[in-house]
Parts: sequence; structure tokens; C-alpha cells
Amino acid sequence: MGKIIVDTKALILRFDALETPCSIGRGGTCRAADKVEGDGCTPLGRYPLRAALFNPHRSTVPEAMQLPWRWTRIQDGWSDGLGDPSYNRPVLFPHGHSAETLRRDDPLYDIIVILGHNDDPPISGKGSAIFFHLWNHEKPMAERATEGCVAIARDAMLQLLPMLSRDTVMDIF
Repeated sequence: MGKIIVDTKALILRFDALETPCSIGRGGTCRAADKVEGDGCTPLGRYPLRAALFNPHRSTVPEAMQLPWRWTRIQDGWSDGLGDPSYNRPVLFPHGHSAETLRRDDPLYDIIVILGHNDDPPISGKGSAIFFHLWNHEKPMAERATEGCVAIARDAMLQLLPMLSRDTVMDIF
């Protein structure tokens, strides 16, 4: 089993010989049990990698890709609506509850790796859409905080993706 290590104090992500800067949530970190929707905290813990999503207009899939993956579509969203039966699950727009779009104007969701946080089963309000994704390279490092996700540069993500599989986990500490 491969293990991605996210050192939230040093803001470094490691996998085998790869070491790269990363960003985390604007609210810092919290215990997974204390995670609350909208708090901006990155939940500490070990999370399986579920699958990858790629924007077909702004990303390419590495040839050696082992994780399950698919292209995102304009109607793709992810529910963050409290009380939504589809909370912390992919949804299609229009959707009768709050959900974020998986197609953004910025590069953050050009490549998304879905982390297995609060998904087995999801508990409404305990955090949704905790992803491993790209950061906005146009912003200064101090402004690259996420809403609770882990983010890295595109070139580092493209180097890392072919090494990941369903057996890989992300340890956030």
C-alpha cells in the first residue's frame, strides 16, 4: 500500500521520493470527528483515494493512470447541503439542495482526487467535498489555502498521479 504523507505543520506532501509544497484549509486542521461543514478545516486522519476527476478542457489523464477516473461534465456537482440525502456525494445540476460545481473558472478542480472522508456512510454536516486537488498557481503561496482540502501544483500532481492506486491512502497529520 502506498501512502501520501501530508505534514500540515510544514505544508509538505510526500510520496516515495516525491516531496512538494502543499496547502491545506484556511481554518487549519481539526480532528475528523470535529469537522463541521464550512469550517475551512482540513480533517486529520488516514483517507483512501476513491477516484479521480478531470476537466476534459484543461487537463489530460496520465497514460499510466491506475486510479478509477472520469471526465467532469458541466452539470457535475458535489452536495454540501445539510439534510440532502445526497450529502457528500456527486450530484447533477439542477439540484434541489446546496452543491458546489465541479467545473470552476479557476484551475483548482481541473484535476480532483476524491478522498474517502465522511463517505461510509456520510453524516450530514460533518464535512463534504474533501478533495486532493490543484492550487491556483497565480496566487501567492499565502493565499492558496483551501476550504478544507489538500492542494498542490499541477506539475507535482501530474508526476504523482501515475503512482497512485486504489490501495494508496493519504495520511494527514
